[in-house]
Amino acid sequence: MVSVLVLIGAILMSFTIAYLSYGKYLSQFVELDEAAETPAHKYEDGQEYVPAKKPVLLGHHYSSIAGGAPIVGPITAAFVWGWVPAVLWVAIGNPLLGAVHDFTALSSSIRHEGKSIGYIIGQYVGERGKDMLLWFAFLLIILVVGVFGLVIGLVFHTYPAAATAGMIYIGLALLFGVWLYQLQLSFIAGTVIFVAAVFAAVFAGIEFPIVLVGEAPEGGVALMSSAGFIPEIVVESDENLAGENIGAWMIVTLVYAAIASVLPVWLLLQPRDYLSSYLLYAGVGGTLLAVIVGSLVTGMDVPASELPEGTEVPDFQITQDAFYGFFASGSPFADSLPLMPLFPLLFITIACGTISGFHSLVSSGTTAKQLDRETDARLIGYGGMLGEGLLAAVALAAVTVIAIPAASGGIGLALPNFALGGGAILTALGLPFATAEVFMALVLSAFLLTSTDTACRLGRYMIEEVVGTPETSVQEFAANRYANTTVIVVAAFVLVASGKWADLWTLFGGANQLLAAMALLTVTVWIANWDDTKQLATTGVPMLLMSVITIAGLLWVSLYQVLGGRLLGVTEGAAQSTDIIGQISAVFQVAIALTLVFLAVSLLWMGYGNIREIGRIGEEPAATDGGEIQHDDD
Repeated sequence: MVSVLVLIGAILMSFTIAYLSYGKYLSQFVELDEAAETPAHKYEDGQEYVPAKKPVLLGHHYSSIAGGAPIVGPITAAFVWGWVPAVLWVAIGNPLLGAVHDFTALSSSIRHEGKSIGYIIGQYVGERGKDMLLWFAFLLIILVVGVFGLVIGLVFHTYPAAATAGMIYIGLALLFGVWLYQLQLSFIAGTVIFVAAVFAAVFAGIEFPIVLVGEAPEGGVALMSSAGFIPEIVVESDENLAGENIGAWMIVTLVYAAIASVLPVWLLLQPRDYLSSYLLYAGVGGTLLAVIVGSLVTGMDVPASELPEGTEVPDFQITQDAFYGFFASGSPFADSLPLMPLFPLLFITIACGTISGFHSLVSSGTTAKQLDRETDARLIGYGGMLGEGLLAAVALAAVTVIAIPAASGGIGLALPNFALGGGAILTALGLPFATAEVFMALVLSAFLLTSTDTACRLGRYMIEEVVGTPETSVQEFAANRYANTTVIVVAAFVLVASGKWADLWTLFGGANQLLAAMALLTVTVWIANWDDTKQLATTGVPMLLMSVITIAGLLWVSLYQVLGGRLLGVTEGAAQSTDIIGQISAVFQVAIALTLVFLAVSLLWMGYGNIREIGRIGEEPAATDGGEIQHDDD
């Protein structure tokens, strides 16, 4: 058997070499200037444009991009195709595709007033291209908010102790924001006090777990025994992931995200993400350290009585097969899966951890408005994405040491494996298994909470950019921050209330990766217009690769799995939807997927036309100063 240390070692080596070499090259390529005035300083307003210290902004950025996807995706892929393809895609694709995507999206935004990628593409291909990309991104935002809100509901339903700890940590973040920005007290003292309190919240959660609807957990409380007005969400066929409690937690999460997204960034977003970064660094870094120490020195200490029935006591050996075949014929789920070719489905199943279009929205939406110095972009943009790759490595380590197949797939795999496996690994550092398990569940929920409300905020930015200056009552409604935020969370809830996780995940994954291709297209067009002496392969090759992969993946999922399976019932291994809600959902999913493909192909053609026009008629580039444009104070 292979030690999990081999898996972790391969990814760590790949990322270290990439950051020291390719990350440095990219910084020189886009000509980062430490003395240049960033949008955070130039347009500081105390609301959106707020310069942040590098560790604070790294915490926000990392927490925002590292949601549940780099956990769920790698675990699912490992069960379908084996752990080797998943490791290779993360170890190679992350530094060459994903980190390049995040870094260049951030760099392009700070040269364009901290505006979004939609605004940037519009500067070069016109308003039509801008609006198409913004609507593409807005649709993805709804998917992100819905999917992540569902996962948070599942985490809090499965681990009531993590729910208590999560609510405490949100309250602490609000207090820390007041401590820093209103009372203007010591940053270092506040860090010590509030970070310690965040970790103490884990023990408070263990002592006082909370359930919103249902039976009270041992030692805890249930706020309601039943609530008929809350929809009972059932995730696929998993009876353990069903009930009003999931729906209740999802509603609470979406309400929280809506409120958090309209608050000033100093009050909650910056302090919360800074505090949670310590929790997340401890989870990721602690697990990586535990793999090394445990494999070489201490081993694991997991009581058999605290594991699910039938689960073997784990060690640091990989329990799964390396490869289940190109069509997943050797997978534990082969009998229940439709035809699942490794290409292109592996690459959209691991929706994050390697490359994610959602990151371009964070980089060009909130992070660029808070960047203190241009040179901070290397650590925050390139290094932040490598950090998410390490989270994917932790997820893979967890799934390979405790392999617990679950018939429902997706979340059914991710929850028990990430918390149980991660908790088992942390026992190598002396932590009790029960405490470590809850801690890893809190780590997962902390990632998800930050990503969810950041997505709401970004969705608001998208709509406001599309509307511009409101001229009609409809436009005034759309531009209202409270109205458009409400639309986002309501649409997100309706989208995922059916609990059809498998369909939602593949749709989210394909749309997410296709947006990454569009962000790389935007950066390539910017570079081409900025300096006609710069090569375009650095961003152009990843853009073409991801365009081919994601368009093929969306077509496969929409036409083969959804249309052929859920609607027509002719696809082997895919259950046909017989209820009206399931059929309507399937029609919408096919329509959304095909619409996204159409928008992407149209944008690719526009971008190609812009670059071709520059070279063909020899016009001056649209911007010769790095893409910076004049700001209209009116």
